[in-house]
Amino acid sequence: MTTEQLRPRSDSSSPPPSSPSGGDRLLFLTEALRTFHDTGALAPSSAELVNALVVPVTSRPNRPISVLEVGAGTGVVTRRLTQVLRPGDRLHVVEANQRFADRLREDPVLAARHPGIALRLSACRVEELPQCRPATPTAPDGIGRAAGTGPGGGADATNATDERYDVIVSGLPFTNFEPAQVRHLLDLYLRLLLPGGELTYFGYLGTTTARTLTSGPRQGARHRAVVRLLRRFEATYGLGERTAWHNLPPARAYLLRAPGGREDWRPGSDCPAAKPAGNR
Repeated sequence: MTTEQLRPRSDSSSPPPSSPSGGDRLLFLTEALRTFHDTGALAPSSAELVNALVVPVTSRPNRPISVLEVGAGTGVVTRRLTQVLRPGDRLHVVEANQRFADRLREDPVLAARHPGIALRLSACRVEELPQCRPATPTAPDGIGRAAGTGPGGGADATNATDERYDVIVSGLPFTNFEPAQVRHLLDLYLRLLLPGGELTYFGYLGTTTARTLTSGPRQGARHRAVVRLLRRFEATYGLGERTAWHNLPPARAYLLRAPGGREDWRPGSDCPAAKPAGNR
């Protein structure tokens, strides 16, 4: 596991488009076929879906913000985020697939971002934070060192203050996971969000029927249990949703807000605690 910052280029030329290249599509397909459980798709998200996922960053307070992206893949959302973020903002990208992480480190759009945008890449699962976060703060164009690695990196990560975020953009394929894992991830996201922070994630349309037909009744039942859990979560914290019909396959992005922190979501429970009327 490594955590490092991606150094921006010194030139101020406009970054190239954020759409995936042919090489990115091939890498994504290769990794999807190799590890579909963790990838959850056969192609990167479309521009329509990407724009829906970054809404909290484009409608934001007039101050620097901190953003966490989980499951960046080949970086189609990451590139868009670096284009809409402002100097002083921070973007922390978490990607567990080492091949995707290597591609992100070499991405020319990310390297060409505005030098005032701090970008950190953690090649690990989000559940493994803060062990793979830098032991000490670094400048926007510096190199972060993972806690417990290298000179001066022996500090106990559990003593570090957990970083919290204004926005979390999640690309994880929830319906590929067990319900208990999804409950854990949702609880973790709410703990990582600042009060009032916003979360976006997406799901593909029509997957429940497809899962039952292709994987059998047991996987279909698991899939339905995850969907019910997500719907209850959205009923409590949801602000809205947007359907990306031109995505392959069509997908729906969800926007949620954490009103008061972790006490509103009971870790390990089947659904969030009921939110008082009028707080949506």
